[in-house]
Amino acid sequence: MTKNNALNAWIEEIGNHTNPDNIIIWSGSQNEYDLLAEEMVKTKKAIRLNPKKRPRSLLFRSDPSDVARVEKRTFISTTHQESAGPTNNWIAKEQLMPIMWELFKSSMTGRTMYVIPFSMGPIGEEMSRFGVEITDSPYVVLNMHIMTRTGNKVLELIEKGSDFVKCLHSVGYPLMPGDEDPNWPCAPIEQKYITQFPEERMIWSYGSGYGGNALLGKKCFALRIASAIAKDEGWLAEHMLILKLTNPEKEVKYITGAFPSACGKTNLAMINPSLEGWKAETLGDDIAWIKVKEDGKMYAINPEAGFFGVTSGTSYKTNPIAMESIKHDTIFTNVALTDDGDVWWEGKDEAPEHLIDWHGNDWYKGNHMRPDHPNARFTSPLTNCPSLAKEYETPVPISAMLFGGRRPSTIPLIHQSYNFQHGIFFGSIMGSEITAAAIDENIGKVRRDPFAMLPFIGYNIYDYINHWLEVSKQTQEEKLPKIFFVNWFRKENNKFLWPGFGENSRVLKWIFERTNDVQNFIKTPIGLIPNLTKFDLSNLDISKNKLSTLFEVDKNDWAVEIEEIRKYYYNLFGENTPIILKEQLSSLIQRFGN
Repeated sequence: MTKNNALNAWIEEIGNHTNPDNIIIWSGSQNEYDLLAEEMVKTKKAIRLNPKKRPRSLLFRSDPSDVARVEKRTFISTTHQESAGPTNNWIAKEQLMPIMWELFKSSMTGRTMYVIPFSMGPIGEEMSRFGVEITDSPYVVLNMHIMTRTGNKVLELIEKGSDFVKCLHSVGYPLMPGDEDPNWPCAPIEQKYITQFPEERMIWSYGSGYGGNALLGKKCFALRIASAIAKDEGWLAEHMLILKLTNPEKEVKYITGAFPSACGKTNLAMINPSLEGWKAETLGDDIAWIKVKEDGKMYAINPEAGFFGVTSGTSYKTNPIAMESIKHDTIFTNVALTDDGDVWWEGKDEAPEHLIDWHGNDWYKGNHMRPDHPNARFTSPLTNCPSLAKEYETPVPISAMLFGGRRPSTIPLIHQSYNFQHGIFFGSIMGSEITAAAIDENIGKVRRDPFAMLPFIGYNIYDYINHWLEVSKQTQEEKLPKIFFVNWFRKENNKFLWPGFGENSRVLKWIFERTNDVQNFIKTPIGLIPNLTKFDLSNLDISKNKLSTLFEVDKNDWAVEIEEIRKYYYNLFGENTPIILKEQLSSLIQRFGN
């Protein structure tokens, strides 16, 4: 066992209750990873990909009932419901704990219980935090090894007294003598529970083996629990990319960005700028922990050690950096398998004539059913990324924060807030228009996703908004990042007006200049937008009419938007809308002269 009595007592308690066949404390060595990976291949739980095509890489196929995060089965459990607020599924602790304890009883029978000490953030960095995940899923162990810093170095610090978050996970599929273990064990949907206990700094997840439900360092710890820790300690845990941008004069700026799903966050984190002389480097594509340091500036660090990205639509055209990052040492989940032992997914390139689909069945070109799952994933180390910034394990000073969404109208390509408090308003109203891609009676309406954190805030959103304000008061306005709202997705005649991808570097250039207070803007009621005579359009084939629409701030459109925001705030907060949001909405109305 370990040299930490509290950890030993917890391991013993969980071991006695879940009844595993044996217990392994994960050392975090590459040899240990390789041996477990080989065991998964031998037992046919994983497929070893062609080493000439995809060296040291694996393919897993999940159960069709276990393919994504299950928000309806994700809970915040606190003493009082008010602590969880209106955006979370809440169950009282005294009600939930007996249910969970009964589910976990003998849940690891016939399995190995792995104890994984892990660090969110570089080991020993002041902004990092530790956790220990107990799990009976080898898939989780392999993925946690990539996504976090695991093993003996973390355990040594825990043994010296460092705090850690207790993370308990089981696939919920005990094995009795004679039982056959399926390739992807999991529990029925109604028995799945992904539960955060912010008051105890504890996570219990039962029944799912997939992604953010089971890799407890990810959304569960790095956002839901970390956001609660951050509230108590005066920092921010955010659903944000971190990007390093260098101009032709070798001046460097660091930018964070929050975007709802399907809004190009990973593509921006790995952007390949089209503008000559500009360089972009990746620090993180998903999560940023942000703290005001002694110099009064906000610093951000990526607490993760890997990428857990969606494969769908990823190609050398859309994201060449991601494609290079997954060429080796990568775990794929629910993609298709090619005849030569490589992987394929929709949007990668031309489909081959034959594939083995994510269910393990033959698939032939022309079949209307896609051979990969829309939420198929890759897990690869940060160090695979060719554009990884050398500072990826160092807190970096943030010059700009971006918020965005998928809006075909109303919102211009880019605008800047008048100040940080106005920027908090930006974060609160971001969202995407519902399309026919989802079965939803609200097609055409905006689904708000404040700060891209709607499923991830570990406490009451009212307090979350006010916490942003309190953190900003730790320093002077001039030292805070400038805040921007981007919208790559404005349309006309159902066609995108902006080319996106590498051309987004033109927007980043304008943002870069604004952080240096270059006078390259014009004022509008919603904020500052580019003065097009000072916006880099060199070698870009785009009409004046398209540009005019891209940057249009239409009073009638915004009258509708303002009313929608007002209704949204009321539906979310009732009579208790945070004062900062009331004031900002009132100021916006006044600037339009309504």
